[in-house]
Amino acid sequence: MRYALYFTPHRDHPLTVAAAAWLGRDAFSGEETQLADIGDLAAADLSRWTAEPRRYGFHATLVAPFRLKAGLAQEDVLRAAASLAGRCAPFAIPRLEIARLENFLALVPAQANADVEALADAAVDHLQPLRAPLSECEIARRNPARLSARQRTYLERHGYPYVKEEFRFHMTLSGPLAPAEAGRIEPVLKALLAPALASPVAVDSVSLFVEPAPGAPFTVLATHRLGSAGAGKHA
Repeated sequence: MRYALYFTPHRDHPLTVAAAAWLGRDAFSGEETQLADIGDLAAADLSRWTAEPRRYGFHATLVAPFRLKAGLAQEDVLRAAASLAGRCAPFAIPRLEIARLENFLALVPAQANADVEALADAAVDHLQPLRAPLSECEIARRNPARLSARQRTYLERHGYPYVKEEFRFHMTLSGPLAPAEAGRIEPVLKALLAPALASPVAVDSVSLFVEPAPGAPFTVLATHRLGSAGAGKHA
């Protein structure tokens, strides 16, 4: 079993609903979804292009998936997530936009956002004591030979190479795409998400996701309001 701390808008937020329809699965309910209008895209192609992010659910990574240290239990990570949320103030991302990151599509802030970077830094540090070290196989899957020296250090230290200075907030919308595929998908995505992206996106909670078994879809276990000392709301 692995856990991850992600940001995702509330389950009934228009962006969550639209992104879940695009990806084909709702991470809150775990249920499959279906997009009514995908233009000239084939349903089989869309399913293939979104297979990877579908398993993880619509989210931005704050703390990448990790196993708990021996002797710890789910209640420990729930308490840690609630404690972190209570220490962090809510804020908003003024505008998200669709971008091509390497060979996939994602939502990113239109401008650098110090608040989201500070939240990610705090989350990594706060949950670090709970994280079991990566196995050799887990390290190998990250292909460390292709990482920079700093990224390799972060992989060993934090279990994920893209933290601290390497962090970039993004909400993944596709798996790897050829340039021509990205060109076909992008207009459809822009039309689908435009209404939900017309307003700032509030970052007023963090969500603990769980992978119950290796390869299983991640689902929302609990959502914790920022600035709240409460225990959080279970999905």
